[in-house]
Amino acid sequence: MVYDVCIIGSGAGASPVAYELSKAGFSVVVLEKGEFYKEDDFSKDELAVSRRKIFVPELKDEYHIVIQKEPNGETKEYKGTWSFWNGSLVGGSSNLMSGFFHRLKPNDFRLKSVYGEINGANIVDWPISYDDLEPYYTKVEEVVGVSGKVVKHKFSEPRSKMHFPYEKLEENEATKWFDKAALDLGLTPLPTPRAIISRNLLDRNACYYSHFCGGFPCASGAKGSGRVLLQQCPAKIIPKAFVYKLVSDKFSVKEALYYDEFKKSHSIKAKIFVVAAQAIETSRLLLNSKNKHFPNGLANNSNQVGKNLIFSAGGAGSGTFYLKDLSKFDSDALMSRGLFFNRFIQNWYEFSQNGKKYKGGTIDFLFEHPNIIPNIIEQFYDDDGNLLYGDKLMAKIKANIYASRKLTFEVFNDWLPTNTTFVSVSDTYKDKYGVPVALINLEAHKHDLKVGEFLSKQAVKILEKMGAKDVSYNVSYDPPPNLVAGGARFGDDPSASVLDKNCKAHELTNLYVSDASFMPTGGSVPYTWSIYANSFRVADIIKNRLLNLV
Repeated sequence: MVYDVCIIGSGAGASPVAYELSKAGFSVVVLEKGEFYKEDDFSKDELAVSRRKIFVPELKDEYHIVIQKEPNGETKEYKGTWSFWNGSLVGGSSNLMSGFFHRLKPNDFRLKSVYGEINGANIVDWPISYDDLEPYYTKVEEVVGVSGKVVKHKFSEPRSKMHFPYEKLEENEATKWFDKAALDLGLTPLPTPRAIISRNLLDRNACYYSHFCGGFPCASGAKGSGRVLLQQCPAKIIPKAFVYKLVSDKFSVKEALYYDEFKKSHSIKAKIFVVAAQAIETSRLLLNSKNKHFPNGLANNSNQVGKNLIFSAGGAGSGTFYLKDLSKFDSDALMSRGLFFNRFIQNWYEFSQNGKKYKGGTIDFLFEHPNIIPNIIEQFYDDDGNLLYGDKLMAKIKANIYASRKLTFEVFNDWLPTNTTFVSVSDTYKDKYGVPVALINLEAHKHDLKVGEFLSKQAVKILEKMGAKDVSYNVSYDPPPNLVAGGARFGDDPSASVLDKNCKAHELTNLYVSDASFMPTGGSVPYTWSIYANSFRVADIIKNRLLNLV
């Protein structure tokens, strides 16, 4: 059989394409490396997620080589000890996201034009505008499901609809403390949109407020994962299918080769192929698909595949509220489990220093994750580094976990694309399938750290104003593996990009890439909403093309 469309991957970049095209009547097959779980398979098993990591491959079988250049100039290599896997299951890492959804701003599409060049960074403007993507942001709200409340502020992005289709999720009473502190500081507190539905719809149940969002699949179906889209469409899904090569001639891809769970090879033929395996694996697949027509890797005669890999820069911090310092009413409200602390600040999405305008970012505020395992591990040592056990350990656990609650923050700012952060493949090391593993080369740009430091200090002021104790923060040059993009950037110049503005490979007639690989810059927000929106856009492009072929 020759399918109309073969999609490699099943997450935020893949599921909208499968959803739209299969519902339009086209034959679509989705090849997913991981298993196909249903809501009944999910639980809040902290050991399974934290210690056994059941939703990602075992590093002894499938690993990466990570080569990191540190700020002091020293280079370190990690072989199979640093995981960049984010979710190997139908729906991909969208199953495990927290669901903090922010749109890019219009200026995010024109980073070079608006803010200028930065030495050592490969900044370019996008070949499309915010207006091109806006209808698809709106579509994501309706089809994937986004809850929230629109509040106008200085850096509000234009919207075609003035309200979210789902009312905002229920919030902890402590958000009022945050709102007052922010307003006292002259800031605008904003309710965070979430890709979690607040009422039953779309054959899905509303959120039941377990608060186990980040890192855990959703047992209610409220979270807007790619899996819930795939369950609503007739696309054929083949799980446990690891695509190891795309076969092409000089002009087009002919077939996708994949191994099943028994390492038996299979072939899928299609008119159009869409790769959405997440940025690192997408680059790896293209590089490992080299042939006589593309000796450097598929769609890589420009040597751009794998280049300009980006992450989300920023920082993180926290402050603690001790029950002994609060009234009974406030302490009861604070310890009310499940209700969200959905707040963010974008007062510094753009800021000026010494007469120069800088691109800033977003600060999300949230309660510490309720997963007890990492919280308990933090209590294993006293302030002098001595191992605690027995009664002393139990006393510390009770004092820090049951007598207080942490409010944390996460800073999101641009990770600038550079020549020193990229993906290649190993000539030596191979995974359990015999396929060359990815070499991930990393170096954070100093500008990213500077902006992350500035924003983190602003977040600290808010926590202190709220009355939090033990406030601290950290700005790291280590990238977050769950926020990765680039490697196959789109653009109008085939010598400097892999894809055209429609996310089709410049060098092949029927190959599209619809995960975050297309992004030349990442903006100062989590990527997922933009990945979904662009995937719906690509789906429309492919749909129109297929209709013209009929």
